[in-house]
Amino acid sequence: MKVISLRLTKGWILLGMIFLIGCATPQDVRILDREIRKLESQLTQTQNRDQKEKEELRKELSTLRGEISPIKQEISSLRSEISSETQKLKADLLLRLESLQTETRILSTGVEEYKEYLKKPTREVDRLKGEVEARVRVLEEKGRSHDEQFRDIAVRMKGIEEQLKWIEARWRSHEDRLKLNEERVKTNDDRLKGMEGRLKGIEEGLKGIEAKLVTKPSESEKPSPLEEKVSDLKSLSVRVGDLYRDAYETFQRGDLEGARKKFEAFLSQYPHTELSDNAQFWIGETYFLKKDYERAILEYEKVIVKYPEGDKVPSALLKQGLAFLELGDKTNGRSLLKRVTERYPKTEQAEIARKRLESIK
Repeated sequence: MKVISLRLTKGWILLGMIFLIGCATPQDVRILDREIRKLESQLTQTQNRDQKEKEELRKELSTLRGEISPIKQEISSLRSEISSETQKLKADLLLRLESLQTETRILSTGVEEYKEYLKKPTREVDRLKGEVEARVRVLEEKGRSHDEQFRDIAVRMKGIEEQLKWIEARWRSHEDRLKLNEERVKTNDDRLKGMEGRLKGIEEGLKGIEAKLVTKPSESEKPSPLEEKVSDLKSLSVRVGDLYRDAYETFQRGDLEGARKKFEAFLSQYPHTELSDNAQFWIGETYFLKKDYERAILEYEKVIVKYPEGDKVPSALLKQGLAFLELGDKTNGRSLLKRVTERYPKTEQAEIARKRLESIK
């Protein structure tokens, strides 16, 4: 909204240039000088606020990077544990296989002995038969024990695999948040540069007007129409900026319900400003973070339909695709992610979309 204020101010000043060339006075020049100083002060305050927001975003980025490092270590530890466990299982299986082979050979030898002793007296045959049956029972019990151990190992392996998938999902989520925060920092930098360029253009235009002023000072103390318009625009800019900033700070504190209500109130009063598409996007984010993915998709769609020229359209398309994936709808999710890469190929959102497309099976 601050950018709109500067644009409107520039417009009124340029309209006033024609008026001033014919009838402006040195007193009007002094009024315009004061207005320039006010605009410079407003720009300085805006830069300070945006710098503070950038510092907060950088701290959040640092925190997220700090969270990713332990996750990487945890994944490495799990992989080492799985590798070690696998090697132990292989060694144990080989040892048990050798034991079974040895016992099988012993049993075969016993069977052969049993056949040889079939011709001996009945008591000797009965004794050998009992020994063979006992050995068979022992082998069967060992076989059942081995089956149970194999099942336990399979259950443990499945649990480790599920834990590894969960950690990898957390990692991807942190990467997405890092990309979005970096995008917000970049957007703030671009807006500051645009404001500085506009202010410089206004100053150059006023210098040209000052060089053409030749009339005597006016004794009237009544504010000029230009000064009144600038004052009204400044007042509107402050109100809009305060409302949006209050809603955004509420969102940053984690009060999703409160932030949503404030963004909705902002849109009801100011539905067509440069901050309106941002407000609509953050409403969708409150539902996404609550895991109400269906409602989030609908709110992101409003960004695309109502503000097709806004800078939040790529982000809205990306988050729609991610929401569909969370709902298990890979077809729509893949389609939206491809749309981001095709329409906005050089954006951060397109890079995130490409990575997610590669991970979708």
